[in-house]
Amino acid sequence: MKGKFVIVSAPSGAGKTTIVRRLLQAGLDLEFSISAASRPPRINETNGKDYFFISTEEFKEKIRNGDLLEWQEVYKDNFYGTLKSEVERIWNNGHHVLFDLDVQGGINLKNLFPVVTLSIFIMPPSLEELGNRLRLRSTDNEENIRKRLEKAASEITFSGNFDNIIVNDDLERAVSEAIQAVSQFLKS
Repeated sequence: MKGKFVIVSAPSGAGKTTIVRRLLQAGLDLEFSISAASRPPRINETNGKDYFFISTEEFKEKIRNGDLLEWQEVYKDNFYGTLKSEVERIWNNGHHVLFDLDVQGGINLKNLFPVVTLSIFIMPPSLEELGNRLRLRSTDNEENIRKRLEKAASEITFSGNFDNIIVNDDLERAVSEAIQAVSQFLKS
């Protein structure tokens, strides 16, 4: 192992991406691991910045070749995963790796590397508030929002598998708690 892993996971819309961005700005010697995804980019997403967008067939080939540290089929033919090459790139830059992962991916990676990994679960204040946040994004129709809320209810039941649970009912407080937890972990 060349460095440590910091995983931030949450149901979609709980605020993990915002908290990850703030962790990157906190001067903690972290570098973001860009995940691979087999879905098309959303309007505001850029290939190689937000995700490495690849086809489902390419993703399955990477699975067969052992090119992924972890991966999940989050929805039917909708894969997300961590490229081994991305982790090596970050370690070669002399940084610790910061992940923004779905809940199952976060648990899987923590289980693979328990000693060098801090896992943080960002808890939404409520499912109702989570639904409001997803609607404000304007990226999904109501049926997709319903599916995301059902998935969120299930994902919340796994929060106890994480080292820290941070309730994001106040963004500044949640960011502060995340920075403090990561800072302590990297010093240990």
